[in-house]
Amino acid sequence: MQQSMTGFGRSEHSSRQFLIKCEIKTLNSKFFDLSFRIPKELNEKESDIRAMVSDLLKRGKIILTLEVEMNANAVQPVHVDEKLFLAYHEKFRVLSERVNAKDESLVKMALQSPDVIKQREIPVEEIAWEEVKKTIRESIEKCVEFRKNEGRPLENKLNEYIGNIRKRLKIIEQSDDKRTKNIRTKLEKNVEEIRDKIRLDENRFEQELIFYLERIDISEEKTRLLQHLNYFDEVINKEKAAGRKLGFVAQEIGREINTIGSKANDADMQRTVVEMKDELEKIKEQVLNIV
Repeated sequence: MQQSMTGFGRSEHSSRQFLIKCEIKTLNSKFFDLSFRIPKELNEKESDIRAMVSDLLKRGKIILTLEVEMNANAVQPVHVDEKLFLAYHEKFRVLSERVNAKDESLVKMALQSPDVIKQREIPVEEIAWEEVKKTIRESIEKCVEFRKNEGRPLENKLNEYIGNIRKRLKIIEQSDDKRTKNIRTKLEKNVEEIRDKIRLDENRFEQELIFYLERIDISEEKTRLLQHLNYFDEVINKEKAAGRKLGFVAQEIGREINTIGSKANDADMQRTVVEMKDELEKIKEQVLNIV
């Protein structure tokens, strides 16, 4: 099953000490383009995170946001700047003596002063990396599932468009013999009209006619186009993350359709070729949305 480039996954994990949140968004891109926002305490794990993501999300612009917070029920690690506390306390004591105020609240005031109490940064060794990995992996798996769900209608559309090209190829195959006969008859009629005015070498004329008919022959193009259509079906139904390969096959399909159009020399066939090109443009547009 093919996956859409567009995806979203979110996961949370709460332990006794930490609340871990991970969110992943994916958008269209020709390549694997990962950007993330993670706590600085986990910067050394950047390569591990990148490897986890690239293993399952092969292509696209990927934005990963990871948050690690102290659990609300956990004991918050704090740091008290004792020197700063004593400095504030001494200053408040001196001021209170000047105005004959009681010093019952001096400790509270000093503790509430700026920068006296700070929440201690979480040491990287205290962050449970296994729990972080589990949360990231869950969000990736949810994103993959999202991509699969989005990819299913895209795959159905591609099968529909390829089927439409097949139908038009059959129309071309059914009308090709008639087209060749009409072109030959038209050329012979034109020559017949000027036969009395010029000296005509019948053998040379027949050779030139055969040469011209060979130039407008589309047998090889029809065969190659059918092969490309079959290969497109094989790739989309059997391979994973095949968006780039499907794009290459679509280019080959386009080459054969263009060649048939340039050789057609027939209004009905050229109209059918235009319809095939229209279906192919739809394919190219949808393939850009596939991983």
